[in-house]
Amino acid sequence: MKDFITIAIFNFPQETFVLKSILDNEGINYFFENETIVSIDPFASLAYGGIKLKIHPNDKEIVQKILDNLDSNLKIV
Repeated sequence: MKDFITIAIFNFPQETFVLKSILDNEGINYFFENETIVSIDPFASLAYGGIKLKIHPNDKEIVQKILDNLDSNLKIV
């Protein structure tokens, strides 16, 4: 996992829930850095630089497509 790269940063754990499901269904290896500390203390998100989505560089194109699709289709009501 030392070769993993950051492809996206989120401020709140709620922002990662749908994305986790999609990545799991696609079989993509990933992890969210700082997820636990931000879940415990949401105000720590800024101090730690947010929740960072880390992926293997080989998955960059497909994950970027997933993120772009979520940005255009996921509306928060």
